[in-house]
Amino acid sequence: MNLKIRLALMNFLEFAAWGAYLTSMGTYLVNIDMASNIGWFYAVQGVVSIFMPALMGIVADRWIPAQRLLGLCHLLAGLFMFGAAYAGLSHNYQFIFPSYTLSVAFYMPTLALANSVAYSGLTQAGMDTVKDFPPIRVFGTVGFICMMWVVDLCGFQPNQNQFIVSGIVSIILFFYSFTLPSCSVAEAGEKKSLVDAFGLQAFTLFKQKRMAIFFIFSMMLGVSLQITNGFANPFITSFKDIPEYAGTFGVQHANILISLSQISETVCILFIPFFMKRYGIKNVMLIAMFAWVLRFGLFGAGNPGNGVWMFVLSMIVYGVAFDFFNISGSLFVDKSTDPSLRSSAQGLFMLMTNGIGATVGTLSAQAIVNSHTDDGVTDWQTCWYIFAAYALLVGVSFALMFRPKKVEVE
Repeated sequence: MNLKIRLALMNFLEFAAWGAYLTSMGTYLVNIDMASNIGWFYAVQGVVSIFMPALMGIVADRWIPAQRLLGLCHLLAGLFMFGAAYAGLSHNYQFIFPSYTLSVAFYMPTLALANSVAYSGLTQAGMDTVKDFPPIRVFGTVGFICMMWVVDLCGFQPNQNQFIVSGIVSIILFFYSFTLPSCSVAEAGEKKSLVDAFGLQAFTLFKQKRMAIFFIFSMMLGVSLQITNGFANPFITSFKDIPEYAGTFGVQHANILISLSQISETVCILFIPFFMKRYGIKNVMLIAMFAWVLRFGLFGAGNPGNGVWMFVLSMIVYGVAFDFFNISGSLFVDKSTDPSLRSSAQGLFMLMTNGIGATVGTLSAQAIVNSHTDDGVTDWQTCWYIFAAYALLVGVSFALMFRPKKVEVE
């Protein structure tokens, strides 16, 4: 099979396993009276992202080829996800979180391992990773969207079957990993210190004022990343209790409506080079920050009936909010750091955004939602406006404080 097709299928399965539950799990937790714990379920992804990718990276570098470790991690992630599904099926709800946490702990490192496998395979084939990888990675988003639709159309949003679907996809990827290109491990003499292995050298970048400001604001904006993943589905489906909206498409198929966000994401990726060249890193990141303001504000103002256009617009805006921040930020890190620190700096960027930022964000969002919930009814509009106000504050502060040098992005 053509290498690009093989790697595209790997990415499809990689993100399909995540898409099976990431946007719908909140509705399931509401359904089993665990709504107050939604934040913890999403925050644990950030917690394990702080150390598990680094640990698995060491293993892949020194002992087990990346494609083999990718498969083993998915095997364990799938089995533990089955455990979470069984706990829900048998009504032993206290075991859902531990099983889910173990599954996520082995899944999160696979995001980096899948990239390593793709980069290694393309490099060995003499291809240009900058040119050839993005079209391959797009199939990951396609897989994510497809699985969101499967879970929605099969009626799995309010039950544990979404975990079963995720587990099945992970097991499939485990078997598929045996067909992937082989990756090398370090020679016996190529020993790195733990400081190097964990990417701790990148923390020296905090000595540079502009880089310190950049990473701090990356963490602050990272707070917004998982909020809608955790709470958008429960919010939209909560309109079922209002007769006027109970039969609307959004309430009946919240996952499909939310999937417009991922569709927008695939399109917005294509615009990043143009915006980076024309407006520069600071303005592109400001666009992302104010897009988050719109993302949250439109949720607060909209409804699944005559205001559904605001929900749709919020989904479209998401592509700008997510891509313009994550991808442009990654490019800025690549262009602003010494080659010897680039990999570590990328790891630090992920740590600040998807690790610390996302963890703080989901727990803070849960606290806000809990404080605005009375007798099982949540004042969602106020919550969304609070999130929007936070994003606005971050954007204005960033505009005043961040002063990058001219960075060429080609």
